[in-house]
Amino acid sequence: MKTYLNFRIVLVALVSLTFFNCGGKEEKKEENSIYDYKKEDTSKKDSNVAVLGIVADDNMQFDKKELRVKAGQKVKLTLKHSGKMAANIMGHNIVILKQGTDKAAFAAKAATARDNGYIPEGTDQVIAYTKMIGGGQITTVEFEAPEAGEYDFICSFPAHFALMQGKFIVE
Repeated sequence: MKTYLNFRIVLVALVSLTFFNCGGKEEKKEENSIYDYKKEDTSKKDSNVAVLGIVADDNMQFDKKELRVKAGQKVKLTLKHSGKMAANIMGHNIVILKQGTDKAAFAAKAATARDNGYIPEGTDQVIAYTKMIGGGQITTVEFEAPEAGEYDFICSFPAHFALMQGKFIVE
């Protein structure tokens, strides 16, 4: 059953990717499209705050597959959507999952939680998450890093987790 669910989710992701990328029109990338999150709010620099940034695009990709912080450190995580599509079509967020969470099962539940930003209500499997954003938007979430270990992060928009995932490493 689990393999069948994973297959269905990957299949939906591939069909979605094909649908959104078959426009026949090559999209130009801005040369300065990389988001410089370190330029934000440097007047109150605190060595115990990890300032992290990640960019998502209309091709269902994060620009980073790994984020690193120290245990107990305050984290300021900023997500920029560098694409042009609206949140209801190609929305992105970042969800940091607790250890032991089955990404596919969480993503399947999240896909049914549209009214809650694709975060299942009452879930206890999430450390932190950003709101869902569309092209050109930026969002930030602040939280305290958990204990040392490796945690998964995903985009919880339906079928995106198959391509949009990485590791949140706490040292």
